[in-house]
Order: sequence, then structure tokens, then C-alpha cells
Amino acid sequence: MSHTADAAHIAELLESHLGRPHQKKKRTDPLAMLIGTLLSQNTNDLNSHRAYVELRRRFPTWKKTAEAPAAAIASAIKVGGMKNQKSQRIKALLRRVHDDYGTYRLRGIEKMRNDAVIALLTSYHGIGFKTAACVLLFSLRREVFPVDTHIHRICNRLGLVQTKNPVQTFEAMSSLVPKGKSYSFHTNLIRFGRTTCLAQRPQCGACPLYDECAFPDKERFANAKISTSIRRNSQFMLLDEI
Repeated sequence: MSHTADAAHIAELLESHLGRPHQKKKRTDPLAMLIGTLLSQNTNDLNSHRAYVELRRRFPTWKKTAEAPAAAIASAIKVGGMKNQKSQRIKALLRRVHDDYGTYRLRGIEKMRNDAVIALLTSYHGIGFKTAACVLLFSLRREVFPVDTHIHRICNRLGLVQTKNPVQTFEAMSSLVPKGKSYSFHTNLIRFGRTTCLAQRPQCGACPLYDECAFPDKERFANAKISTSIRRNSQFMLLDEI
């Protein structure tokens, strides 16, 4: 069976196990999505969402955000962690966008090719491949498969790829994800990684992908105690709520 067939089969199994997620009808502005994804770095989705909501409450427009002191932005987003670094990055990002476009809007980005969007967004300080890919998938609704450290881990455990970092996995998976399944596969892998394929103690004994998995330690973890705790953020996806 080819890697492409493996990916299609795994995507189907995940949908059978977790359901088929659907994106909301209203598209989010790319700049809002970019800042929301920036806030998600190094924290969980619930805290990221709280930080984003409070940021927009205190500064309802990006112009007001850009004009606010960094300390005021940091105070608004503190629940999301790394408040000082993220506040500086938000101010620098908004300043750069305004310098480039004369407004607080990524004007014309909707008409750009995927590679051009990635090149543009990753030229901004603090914006990496994963963040740029999230803007493409969640805001522009492109067939793009974002890869974070968790998806990188799972794709390697399953044997879909043999890569050393998320950027390599992003490139390797680009031709493997079934057409029309980028959002579903990405979302379900995130949820799967939160509830079953955990980084330190994977729940291999309760895994619906056990037979398809190439993880060499799966037999050892298959006999481990299954966690019955409910992870309240397992279903919540920040970028669906921006």
C-alpha cells in the first residue's frame, strides 16, 4: 500500500472514530487569523482563545491595538503566556502590515498563490511555516495541511513520513493528504493527539489506528493503564473560533 493510500485510509478511520469536522461558513480575516495563531504559540487553545477575546475587547480595531503600549497589550493577553514576547511581536506585525499596505489589512492576499502567501507571512518576525499554513487553511480555505509538533510526531509514528522536524513533515505530507481532506485530517489529528496519541504516554491500547501504526513501542504502551480523564480542551479548536 502506498503512503498516499495509507493517508487516505487513516483519514477515513479518524472520521469514523472522531466524526467529520466542518468549518464554519463565515471566513475569518487573514490578519485576525494570523494574530490568533501567533497567540496560540506555546500554550493551549482555551488560554489562547481567552487571550484573543480579551485583546479584541480592549482594542476593538487593529489600529487601536497598534497604537496601544506594548505593556497594555501584554496585560490583555497574559492568560495565554509569553505576554511580553507576543505583545512585541503583535506590535511589530501590525507596524509592518501598515507600512506595506497603508492599512491594517493583508490586502490582496486572497489572490496570491500558496507559496507566495507562505513566503510573505514567514517574512514577518515570529511567523513560521505552521502559522502561515493555518492562515491558508482556516482563513483562505486552501487545501493546505498545517503541521505542528504534535502532527509531526503522529505522522512519524504512523509511518506516513520519516522526517526530522515539522517543516519537513509539512513538505512530505503535502502530496499525501487526500484531496478535500486537509481540514478534516488536520483537525482530527490534533484531537487524536490530545486524547490518544499522547507524547509521553500514548494510549495504544485504546487506539483505533493500532493496526495501521508503525510506532515501535506500541506493544509496550498497549498494556499501559488507559486514562479515563476527560481533557476539556480536546474538542475545542482555537482557529475555528477566531
